Amino acid sequence: MKISEKIADYIAKDKTFYSFEFFPPKTDFGTENLYSRIDRMASLHPAYIDVTWGAGGSTADKTLEMCKTIQKYFGLDVMMHLTCTNMGESSIKKILMEAKESDLSNILALRGDPPEGSLTWEKHAEGFRYGIDLVRYIRKEFGDDFFLGVGGYPDGHQEQTDINVDIKFLKEKVDAGSDIVITQLFYDIDKFFLFRDKCVKAGIKVPIIPGIMPIHNYARFLKFTQFCKVSIPNLISKQLESIKDDDSSVINYGVDQASEMGRVLIEEGVPGLHFYTLNLEHSVSEILRSLNLVSSQGIIKELPWRQSTLGDRKTAEDVRPIYWSNRTVSYLARTESWDDFPNGRWGDITSPTFGELNQYHAIRAGAKSDKVKAKRKKIWGEPKSIEDIKDVFVSFCKGEINCLPWCEMPLAHESQQISSSLINLNEMGFFTINSQPNVNGAPSEDAIVGWGGSGGRVYQKAYLEFFTSNDKLDTFLKNLKSTDNISYQAINIDGKLITNLSENSVMAVTWGVFPGKEIMQPTIVDTRSFLIWKDEAFGLWMNDWASIYDQESESFKILQEIYETYYLVNIVDNNYVDGGMMEQFFK
Repeated sequence: MKISEKIADYIAKDKTFYSFEFFPPKTDFGTENLYSRIDRMASLHPAYIDVTWGAGGSTADKTLEMCKTIQKYFGLDVMMHLTCTNMGESSIKKILMEAKESDLSNILALRGDPPEGSLTWEKHAEGFRYGIDLVRYIRKEFGDDFFLGVGGYPDGHQEQTDINVDIKFLKEKVDAGSDIVITQLFYDIDKFFLFRDKCVKAGIKVPIIPGIMPIHNYARFLKFTQFCKVSIPNLISKQLESIKDDDSSVINYGVDQASEMGRVLIEEGVPGLHFYTLNLEHSVSEILRSLNLVSSQGIIKELPWRQSTLGDRKTAEDVRPIYWSNRTVSYLARTESWDDFPNGRWGDITSPTFGELNQYHAIRAGAKSDKVKAKRKKIWGEPKSIEDIKDVFVSFCKGEINCLPWCEMPLAHESQQISSSLINLNEMGFFTINSQPNVNGAPSEDAIVGWGGSGGRVYQKAYLEFFTSNDKLDTFLKNLKSTDNISYQAINIDGKLITNLSENSVMAVTWGVFPGKEIMQPTIVDTRSFLIWKDEAFGLWMNDWASIYDQESESFKILQEIYETYYLVNIVDNNYVDGGMMEQFFK
């Protein structure tokens, strides 16, 4: 969708929006890491993200592919950079046509930097000389198909010494059809306000969004500010000089400095903040929390899961099986070719495409590289026994590690409420991979479990999913004979299914009641989907975990043993009023 709609909504509600900028990594390993990072940062709910177009068009193909992938699988609106450098008119038109066909509706139109190794910018023989030429071309050829952004320079453009002339050119770009101005990074906040005031006086009425680059590293900070000819206030220079050799202190200083700058900008009425992330995560997350733009407990969502931003899927899909709640990208890739999500359901489960994972693994290119293996070994260690496996799961529930093969992000905020129960279950040999506590009529605005519009009430049944051994499963099932409240499904790698649910049953485990609406039931336990999920869930033991070790190692063998002998189990406590994690049945 065009981000103009989101920005207008933020402004109407007097809320500050924020956006993140990323650049295409040079390697497959870097790309995989970045996709994982973007997936996590999506939980911060930026208004949009943008992806840069490398100097001289050096990352053109990768930029376009990344934008399509992110918008398709990560539930984020994307603004694609597009520059004139080394680009003829026919090439630009081809890219814009592909962007339009891929529902990429937002473009940041820039002249661009010189190609790497060149000090001066030169016009392509069949291309455009200035950013305004690109804006005019897009509007002429594509009308209002795209939301267009352009760059602004509070410190003045590197090639223009007169700020007033620079703003005159900016006004021409806006008059030619630009919808928003995003500024270059700056650290002198007074210069930004002077720039903004001059823009307003010149008749520029579109939103002017300040660009913020948190200081992560002293040497990199100097490199960027010198390259962009950005002035540094004396106080910042003095404070950085005293800590420049302490990387940790520099990062902390950068968070504090950017937070204070953001606070002043918001107080002075900027509609949003644009963060140059440098593909990093920690600083931006901390700054947003410091500014109270994102709660440490999360953000209220339209639905319990992250929605797609594309076409019919965004407007029609309102139900999903719970099994993929920790693997959003996997679910979106798995179901991308289903038939338009008829009747607002989760697609035609009888489709021959159901269960295929074609493009998801392509997203995770390089997943078995040596660097990936080393990274995962650092997180999960080299387990040699079931006790070691327990320790990994317990560490995840305690927040000591931030991912498992089945959980691409840290333990969900709502599951943190039951973390002590999850720790106990894992220590008993029930390796939990998905959970939610029971909820009985919590306000839909609740910061942890809330979703949907205001004025509603939300409900959910306690849900737990885990792997366990055959003998522990037997004990658990015997204990269940004392109650009728529990629904369960258990299956092993060979497809042996043990359940008290009827064939093809579908059961809501999350629902909401809202003024003027029918009851919404967005999360379900579905027996047919469970059979499909089984293959992926078991496969992660080997594909994502065991594969990082040598096949003759003890680590590989213990994981293979679990893969071959354990059961995947999910249970639902239908007593949503006062049901819980059902620990009494595990002993």
